[in-house]
Amino acid sequence: MTAPGAAERRRRRPDSNIDRPLVFNAGMNGLSWRHLPAALVATATFALPAAAPAKMIEIGAVATPATPSCPTSRCEVISRTTAFQTRVPGRRNLFVSRRDGRIVAWSITLSIPRPRQRRYFEENLGGPAQAGISVLRQGERHFGRVTAESPVQNLTPFFGQTVQFPLTTSLAINRGDVVALTVPTWAPALALGLGRGSVWRASRDKDACDDTQTQSAQTRLRDLAQYKCLYRTARLTYSATLITTPVPPEPETVP
Repeated sequence: MTAPGAAERRRRRPDSNIDRPLVFNAGMNGLSWRHLPAALVATATFALPAAAPAKMIEIGAVATPATPSCPTSRCEVISRTTAFQTRVPGRRNLFVSRRDGRIVAWSITLSIPRPRQRRYFEENLGGPAQAGISVLRQGERHFGRVTAESPVQNLTPFFGQTVQFPLTTSLAINRGDVVALTVPTWAPALALGLGRGSVWRASRDKDACDDTQTQSAQTRLRDLAQYKCLYRTARLTYSATLITTPVPPEPETVP
């Protein structure tokens, strides 16, 4: 949504302790590794599997950050919807998880609307700036169903910053799921004037893509919406921190 005073509005379209010492029985007191038969040493070493650590991935991170609009004369925000970036130049499916795991935090970069702009948004879009994230299970024809969601955060104290919100309860996510930004009111987290390779989708009705005031945010678990509204030349400035599920190594065969 565009603030007043802008140019003519343009609608666009686990726990195990692997560090404990190896203990031998009483009959082996005083022995050290160098006194053991080579075969026994090899067997003991072989019994310790290689570590399979989880990985930390920032979903939605890009090499070149974008600056959200406001307080420039063309001050536009994302409002009353659930949305996700589908493409930036050189990358597609930016917010699709490539691994199973847990979302443990999310981040958002915010601009600083002027007092008059902020007042306008608050009066017309349901109150103070707020946002959270949702995990969407993708279906055919651009349908998305909410399978997990974070608490909604008050964004006003963090205007002008990139802020990270840790999650008290992490969110389960499966490979192929999407991390979306849910904005029940408004958020100054929309970068404008980018190339046509920057594309995002929203949960608005396909015949109401220009309606930025009607509530379309997916705010409840199991909510289902169709993401038919496509917007170009802009970027949503958020990301999410994923801890992947560790995968056990393939068992080795003894020759």
